[in-house]
Amino acid sequence: MFNWYTELGNMAHMSLNQYLQQVDSAWRNRDGKLLGEFLSFRHPHVVSSRLHIENPDSAVERVIDPPLDEIVAAHLRCVFSATNQEYVEAYRWQTQAMQAACKALQAQRDENWLLPMILSLCLDLRLLALSADNERSKRGQGPPRETLEKAADCLMSCFRICAADNRSSEEDTKRWGMLALVNQLFKVYFRINKLHLCRPLIRAIESTPLKDHFSLSQQVTYRYYVGRKAMFDSDYVQADEYLSFAFQRCHKQCARNKRLILIYLIPVKVLLGYMPSRRVLEKYDLLQLWDVVEAVKAGDIGRLNAAVQLHEAFFIKCGIYLLLEKLKIVTYRNLFKKVHLILNTHQIPVEAFVCALKCVSENGKQKPVSDPSNEYLGEVTADEVECIIANLIFEGKIKGYISRQHQKVVVSKSNAFPPLNSLN
Repeated sequence: MFNWYTELGNMAHMSLNQYLQQVDSAWRNRDGKLLGEFLSFRHPHVVSSRLHIENPDSAVERVIDPPLDEIVAAHLRCVFSATNQEYVEAYRWQTQAMQAACKALQAQRDENWLLPMILSLCLDLRLLALSADNERSKRGQGPPRETLEKAADCLMSCFRICAADNRSSEEDTKRWGMLALVNQLFKVYFRINKLHLCRPLIRAIESTPLKDHFSLSQQVTYRYYVGRKAMFDSDYVQADEYLSFAFQRCHKQCARNKRLILIYLIPVKVLLGYMPSRRVLEKYDLLQLWDVVEAVKAGDIGRLNAAVQLHEAFFIKCGIYLLLEKLKIVTYRNLFKKVHLILNTHQIPVEAFVCALKCVSENGKQKPVSDPSNEYLGEVTADEVECIIANLIFEGKIKGYISRQHQKVVVSKSNAFPPLNSLN
């Protein structure tokens, strides 16, 4: 009976010759998946001290034929360097393995069985680039993220090979590797803060007939990053669509990933007028957002400021602090809607809004967290309120106009406060 743990133990102690023979067998059997595993840092062979050889070239050439020999030799040199925590050198050898693998892929006509190997090498290239940049940073060498930027160039070269394969049949086309490569590039571009470089990649994926036929896990990752980019571009409807897809299709056992998606999806939902339940926030350990949601719903700007300040470090770390700042205009809109409902008239004195703002600012002062903006709100003037209302009217969140002569806000008799999800 096959024992997986025993097999893993054997692999972790395999000799160089055993390793090379298994790699050669995978190549001859055109088993790209197995080949990818033998060239991956997640495979147990990397911990075998018998494979930690500084100069493996001659041993590799005796067993393995070109072009695979160059790839395997570079991989073993990479493993040796990484084992000695020389990540800059490890990255250099991984780059060489990648370049040789890309040549082999490009040389194959009407075949794509090497894609699993290519994608495995690409993943390790990005991770080693991160480690190399950390090593360089500790030594004070070069600009930050320089290695990651070089890795992006290497990944892009591989992507172009896959994207350019127009002549192969759907089954054999290298285009099946496009989405996985795009996801790796997204992770790099988000890390180095060059989101504008995502645009051509998104266009390439959106225009391919394979768009909805990639593996679900790759689609979830893709939608997550495109949704985040749409969020930063203030396209909240698209952000909601893509992040919702990612959350709904993400496997239920991947609670960490679902939580990560929700960190961005929830603020987007609130901006569109959808308020999540406390139960959802509790389930995914995101109660930091509950006071924010409650404050927006109540139109309580003082409470919102206090909630954002209380968890400021968490929100900044997650990259949503500025997005939460945009919730202020929604909070004002909800407050003024309450004023409209209470007065039950379409001609509302500006002073009524001033009074409402002063009330919520006083409420804010009673919160456990002091907020300098509460003092400002306490001194709010009619001119400042008119400015807020003018912005709400400009953004379509209030249908109406300001009558300066009568110091009133005249709102539409029908649908004066359109649903937020209809405005984007």
